[in-house]
Amino acid sequence: MGGMVDYKGRPISRSATTGGWTSALFIIGVETAERFSYSGISSNLISYLTGPLRQSTAAGAANANAWSGTANMLPILGAVVADSWLGRYRTILLSSLLYVLGLALLTLSAALLSLGSSDCDLSKGEISSCPPPSPFHVIIFFFSLYLVALGQGGHKPCVQAFGADQFDDRDPSESKARSSFFNWWYVGICLGCVAAYMVLNYIQDYVSWTVAFGLQCAAMALALVVFMLGTKTYRHLVLDDKSPFLRIANVYFEVFRNRKTPTTTFDEAGETPLLHEETQFESLDHKAEVTSVHYHVSSPSKQVDSICINSLTEEEVKGLVGLVPIWLTCLIYGIVFAQTQTLFTKQGNTMERDMGFGYQIPAASLQLFSSIVVVVFVPIYDLVLVPIGRMFAGNPSGITMLQRIGIGMVLSAASMVSAGLVEMKRLKTARDFGLVDMPNLPLPMSIWWLVPQYVVFGFSEVFIMIGMQEFFYDQMPCELRSVALALYLSVSGIGSFVSSFLISMIDSFTAKRGESWFANNINRAHLDYFFWLLAGLNFAGCLAYFYFAKSYIYKKFRGEVLPM
Repeated sequence: MGGMVDYKGRPISRSATTGGWTSALFIIGVETAERFSYSGISSNLISYLTGPLRQSTAAGAANANAWSGTANMLPILGAVVADSWLGRYRTILLSSLLYVLGLALLTLSAALLSLGSSDCDLSKGEISSCPPPSPFHVIIFFFSLYLVALGQGGHKPCVQAFGADQFDDRDPSESKARSSFFNWWYVGICLGCVAAYMVLNYIQDYVSWTVAFGLQCAAMALALVVFMLGTKTYRHLVLDDKSPFLRIANVYFEVFRNRKTPTTTFDEAGETPLLHEETQFESLDHKAEVTSVHYHVSSPSKQVDSICINSLTEEEVKGLVGLVPIWLTCLIYGIVFAQTQTLFTKQGNTMERDMGFGYQIPAASLQLFSSIVVVVFVPIYDLVLVPIGRMFAGNPSGITMLQRIGIGMVLSAASMVSAGLVEMKRLKTARDFGLVDMPNLPLPMSIWWLVPQYVVFGFSEVFIMIGMQEFFYDQMPCELRSVALALYLSVSGIGSFVSSFLISMIDSFTAKRGESWFANNINRAHLDYFFWLLAGLNFAGCLAYFYFAKSYIYKKFRGEVLPM
């Protein structure tokens, strides 16, 4: 395996016992614990913002989306650091330490706020008698929150890329195993999410936010320990002495500088010189010469081996250019994804949540239905549907990666349609029972009405989220695969920012002309209008996606070019 070394910096041979599923299982376990910690924040952040921190619905949703967007954009920074300087292993270690520190400070901030509000019950959202938080409490909370986002930014893309690195895509059996890795990786993610929705959301709503944040800190510390236990089993990608980003920038610079430079070719006899000007991509091809470059390894030990590897700049540059339209058309999905953690939860908070025996299910816990769909359906997909697809289509993944993403896009639009219909029903129930101006009273409408939109969205995740992970990782050069997965994460990040922008703009516009779509009393709001708007944008995004996906040409593997 050229370009891969063990933890001591020794080149990996075909007979080596490193890598494979042994290493991947360590990494999947790490990600399960990390998602438990992260989802405990993201799934119920809006409840903390509009509860103990006393923010309005619009402000809480905007701040939750802004944080989510930042957390999903910072992986680009983490990926650049990993692919250019530190390597994935060291970046994971450093970011994990920041992650644990952020969660520890978050626990401290919740404890200080609780001590300052000892005369009221913050855990159950009874804040009418609570004093407003001091500026100090707000500052330490948001500092801690964004420190968690920074740690997650280095951890998330590198752990996943590092896990996929444990499989050699030039070996047929390991190539198939790597495709399965992305499926089981997402199962691990969803198991962590399910645990967070079932355990942490209940503790947050009915016990203590301080206890919940403390458990998340402990889980992330455990993830760091588990990751280090697998150190001797890991394969490591060697790094070039020169950053791949600098080499790509150099190619673009040379293309621009020589855009009018005539090149010399010869006639068929090889005697008469012919002059012509290169087009942009001809110039790229001309620059894309196979060069021998020396690499150094970023392994746990400080031993450095010099290894010679072939590098194709054309692959790097054209790969980036070709991915842009696909990435852009997937952004609408990120906007839809943001609603599952914000406005869906606000819907549920107004509905009947009594499960009997005095237990009320936290509204944020309904997100577990999306995760349960993933946990149940992914094994069926991987073990049953993929082999059937291989038989009929001859594709190692069953269907192509772009087909998988396209199915997910359609399903995400369907989830918005479901959300819009349920919201119309919820508002009608509030009017029929005279509860429009009593937002603190639960509506006589079961929270289970929200399950279909979560279930449909769960099926969309199976297709689009896993599809994007595999697509961006597979289509990028190995040196940029942390960045590739950061691009996938940035879909959710930019989607959250756009969602925050839309909510703020629509709230401002509609408030001046009557009742805001996002009024604090959501029985007078019009979340249904917003859901219909997103459904329309999603369908338009689907059309644009299918247009670009149809013309996309996959990176060549062993001389084969896959269709969409």
